[in-house]
Amino acid sequence: MADEPKIDEAAEKALKDDDVFKDASAESDAIDTADDSEAVDAEEAKSVEDNKKNTEDGTSKGEEVERPSFAAQLKELVSTILWAVGIALVLRTFIFQPFHIPSGSMLPGLMKGDYIITSKYSLGYGKYAAAPLPFPREKGRLFERKPERGDVIVFRPEGETKNFIKRIVGLPGDTIQMKDGVLHINKTAVQMEALSHESFLSSTGRSIPVEKWKETFPNDTSGDAGHIIYDAQKNNPNDNTSVRTVPAGFYFFMGDNRDYSSDSRVPVRRGGAGLVPAENLMGKAEIVLLSVDNDFVIYKPWTWGKMRGSRFFKSIE
Repeated sequence: MADEPKIDEAAEKALKDDDVFKDASAESDAIDTADDSEAVDAEEAKSVEDNKKNTEDGTSKGEEVERPSFAAQLKELVSTILWAVGIALVLRTFIFQPFHIPSGSMLPGLMKGDYIITSKYSLGYGKYAAAPLPFPREKGRLFERKPERGDVIVFRPEGETKNFIKRIVGLPGDTIQMKDGVLHINKTAVQMEALSHESFLSSTGRSIPVEKWKETFPNDTSGDAGHIIYDAQKNNPNDNTSVRTVPAGFYFFMGDNRDYSSDSRVPVRRGGAGLVPAENLMGKAEIVLLSVDNDFVIYKPWTWGKMRGSRFFKSIE
């Protein structure tokens, strides 16, 4: 019985020591948590200060790295322009090329002020395929496709620097002659059908009366045979010619406005087309893209009403 108080004192001392240990642990945890919070608060404050400083400078470091230099921007611009020019040159040389009609030699089908599109691939590629740039083909045509009689073709007469547009009437081996204003191919007169009388304005603004005819070539079996021509004068010097034989590799051209066309009936030295070598053909006329009157000027909006809307996207026959 005398030992019981000693046991109680020992237990009580152990309990007290345990409570002191727990209090110390709790205090230690509280100190650690406070230290962590203070560290986080300090880090956040530093981040806010850095962002504020960057904002005051006008840009962040990341943005400075991503922004291209002036030299890089210039290089990209030049590259884009070169690609665009290259693509346009390829299309113009090998696919399509636009032309402007400067005269009335192909009336009534084509009018002065028409802008036409020619197909390059339909004929192949001769020495003027990339004009005014050189094309490595002095003789013959690359991927040549022979044109047909009646095709309307843009070409350049031998020794000339300007382009012509006329209709093929003579193929290699044909004989061509005009008799009293009627075309004869291989000694056979083409079929002529009188249609009406009308007029057109000359380059000087004078009204020229004409006879309108439908001309059909021999052996023309197309669905819509024939094309329209103008006859403005009787006994014109070009209404009667000698017989011309078209050599191999050449073509004979005539304008539809027969008395106002300098074509293969007239030698090049006198301003005509003469016989045209195959390598001088540039493209087959396909459509009238748009058409404008003489006084139309693109940079004068008040003249835009001078467009001939009825001729837009008109097929060339």
